[in-house]
Amino acid sequence: MINFSFPNNIVLITGGSRGIGREIARQFADAGARVAVHYRRNRAAAEETVNLLAGDGHFAVQADLGVAADLPRLVDEVLATAGRIDILVNNAGIYGYHHLAEVTFDTWRDEWQKTLAVNLLGPADLCYLVGRQMIAQGGGRIVNVSSRGAFRGEPKAPAYGASKAGLNAMGQSLAQALAPHHVFVHTVAPGFVETDMAAKILAGPEGDGIRSQSPLGRVAKPHEVARTVLFCAAEGTEFLTGCVIDVNGASYLR
Repeated sequence: MINFSFPNNIVLITGGSRGIGREIARQFADAGARVAVHYRRNRAAAEETVNLLAGDGHFAVQADLGVAADLPRLVDEVLATAGRIDILVNNAGIYGYHHLAEVTFDTWRDEWQKTLAVNLLGPADLCYLVGRQMIAQGGGRIVNVSSRGAFRGEPKAPAYGASKAGLNAMGQSLAQALAPHHVFVHTVAPGFVETDMAAKILAGPEGDGIRSQSPLGRVAKPHEVARTVLFCAAEGTEFLTGCVIDVNGASYLR
């Protein structure tokens, strides 16, 4: 039986100040968890998320996931405030346009370096830091938020697609490495999601085409992705460790 209750669990959610991350934070708080809402720059949005959450003890933490030195500080701050981390959700990510035929070599390299640093190396470092703490405490859950683009391709942003494919592979490797320590690793791969970041493109001339990619005729809503994250983190899903779950409305099948 799957238990969707998380009383006294400490959850660290990267990119938790808005969009999918905010909804993940809201659902965990509604289920009894105490949430650390990570943000990079927008403290006001992170504090707004904290204030929206049910229950007490939630807090905001700042770090730039692309700066390696920020990550031990981030984890230490959460541990100093909450004492432990039971669930890590690697949700933060960036997307930058860099079509090979249209950008300079300097732009190309810059986008690759920035994207891999935030979308792959940052989560990898957090998996290391938090994973070691989870081993010491006897268990935990890691849920990585990937993308349909890891499989379908991202011709206008190949570094994004590659970073998410790397995130999938890392999650599978860590699932094998950490299972003996009762640390379980899952990956959720959404397609387009109805967030403020996607609002402009969905409202523009490409919007109808994007919605028509799914036989449901729409894109995902944040609560649908968040619910899948909670499912992965819940007790009773241990044998799914290493999985990559698509949340794309059958817009891409593999």
